[in-house]
Amino acid sequence: MDTIRADKWLWAVRLYKTRALAAAACKLNRVRLGDAFIKPSRDLRPGDIITVDKDQMVRTLKVLEVLDKRVGAQAVPDFMEEMTPEEEWERARAAREAARDNKVFDIGGVGRPTKKYRRQIEEFLREHGGG
Repeated sequence: MDTIRADKWLWAVRLYKTRALAAAACKLNRVRLGDAFIKPSRDLRPGDIITVDKDQMVRTLKVLEVLDKRVGAQAVPDFMEEMTPEEEWERARAAREAARDNKVFDIGGVGRPTKKYRRQIEEFLREHGGG
C-alpha cells in the first residue's frame, strides 16, 4: 500500500477524533495539498506536504508513511512530520489565552443562576450602584 485516502490518514494520525470529522474538514476546504484544496478521497503518498486549518491555526504536515489503522499518540511521529512554524503555535496560544481572558462572568452553566450566584450578583449590584 503506497497511497491512502486523505480523510483516513488524518484520522489515523490523530488529527481528528473521527474519520467523519476528517472528511468534513476536507469538504469544508480546511485541508490543502500544495495550493489546492483536497477532497476526502484524495490519495496521499509519502512525501506529500499538507496544510490543515484546525484549532485557530494552520498546521503544516509531511506524510512520512501511509497507514490504514489509527495509531497511538506516541507512534504518530513515525507517520507524520510536524512542519508548522513556531510563530503559528505562538499565535494559537495567544488566541486561546485571549479567549480565556474574555470570559466575563461564568455562572456555572446555562439557565437560571443558583442561589449562591444570585446572591453574588445582588451583592455586586449593591456595591456598584446597580438596580
